Amino acid sequence: MSDRDESRDDPRAEQTRYDQARYVENGQYEPLLSEKDQTRVEIGGNGGDGGSPLPDDLTRDSLELPELSEPELARHYTRLSQMIYGIDSGPYPLGSCTMKYNPKFTEDVAALPSAAVHPDRSERSVQGTLELMYRLQDYLGRIGGMDAVTLQPPAGAAGEFVGIRVAAAYHEHEGEGHRDEVIVPESAHGTNFASAALGGYDVVSLPSDEGGRVDLEALEAALSENTAALMLTNPNTLGLFERDIEEIAEMVHDVGGLLYYDGANLNALLGRARPGDMGFDVMHYNVHKTFATPHGGGGPGAGPVGVVDELAPFLPAPRVRENGASKSEPGYELFDPEHTIGKVHGYQGNWLVLVKAFAYIARLGDEGLADASAKAVLNANYLASRIEYEVPYEPFHHEFVASAGEQDAADVAKRMLDYGVHPPTTKWPEIVPEALMTEPTEVEGKDTLDRLAAAFNAVADEDDETLEAAPERTTARRIDQTSAARSPRLSWQALESEGDDE
Repeated sequence: MSDRDESRDDPRAEQTRYDQARYVENGQYEPLLSEKDQTRVEIGGNGGDGGSPLPDDLTRDSLELPELSEPELARHYTRLSQMIYGIDSGPYPLGSCTMKYNPKFTEDVAALPSAAVHPDRSERSVQGTLELMYRLQDYLGRIGGMDAVTLQPPAGAAGEFVGIRVAAAYHEHEGEGHRDEVIVPESAHGTNFASAALGGYDVVSLPSDEGGRVDLEALEAALSENTAALMLTNPNTLGLFERDIEEIAEMVHDVGGLLYYDGANLNALLGRARPGDMGFDVMHYNVHKTFATPHGGGGPGAGPVGVVDELAPFLPAPRVRENGASKSEPGYELFDPEHTIGKVHGYQGNWLVLVKAFAYIARLGDEGLADASAKAVLNANYLASRIEYEVPYEPFHHEFVASAGEQDAADVAKRMLDYGVHPPTTKWPEIVPEALMTEPTEVEGKDTLDRLAAAFNAVADEDDETLEAAPERTTARRIDQTSAARSPRLSWQALESEGDDE
């Protein structure tokens, strides 16, 4: 009996076949390559003849692969791409996450042969690369109102951690090593709490006031000589601008603490306001949220960190500076800040992601960046005005948080998939019951926003039974994400071969 026949005794395999039949019937299932071709072609292999430098027990005698034609392969992967919803498919209004469309010209720039620079080349041979990094440091510093910038951190969360470690190094250098608390608003991104804790700090949670902003009385009570920093997003996660930001900064500085800016919502301020001018001492930039580089998916990212002059000596090493080679042709060099916290990522950061961010900023310029933030705010307010769900906190900027009311926000999200659009972020921030956190970004036009509003409103009028059965038109329906994360099936072969062990 073949392995495939034995697997029929496995109830999970039977369920898989049932699901496949259902998806095929609905035109929503794309068979795996191993299902498309039951024959196998045997290639290569060590064969125990010493042809591989690896030990025999780490090699296989042969590799069996499905034998498919090029058209079959091309259609397979095209079909898979059509079954996945992404930012190139339609609107992606995930509040807080800021799923911006990635303009393709930045991909073209990153694909230029001159961008393919090996990181081990000498400084003299990569002056163009260093110049771009130097100019990007300058761009980001001017955009954020910061005096110095590092490009090393490979993601926003990594940028948070670097900012916290820089703050810790600064306090230690100033003889203030006893400061062991970081204050974080209850509505802050979860990474804020994690970064502070990972940095060795006790986290002090700060409640919001009735208007959804920082409660100044609660902040006053939380501040002490043990305060190392307050981590804050402005506008906050409700899309609300912290009107008392200058007073907040003064309160934190009066006790010797630092004010940290989470750059998640910088998209609302581009070209119009700068965290440094508000009193922030350190910040990270989410280049995927603000400057349209690719977002996550397991790939490389970037989370540059900017600081005021006092913190610059503690930034990661190396940074880039002009070396004054000549007045007509200045050169660029790498250097280690005087009290650096050390290296936090290989070389100078994720180079090609930084190239895309530089290209985006350079293409838009000052006027374009200001226009992007204006349209981000306009789009959010227009969409909010068109939906039937209540938006309890306003006036907001680039994103808003509506309440699903008596409906379950997760059911609302599942049902919106049936209308061909991606749903908003749900259930957070918890300050809004059954939250629908929505950010359309500046790239969407009025027609798209009207289509999104129509989907919101159609779901708002539906009954619980319909919502609980949704989605009905997607390839996958109600996925058990917890089980998938804890017990992933990493290969088709693993499922088929389990019968051999019984």
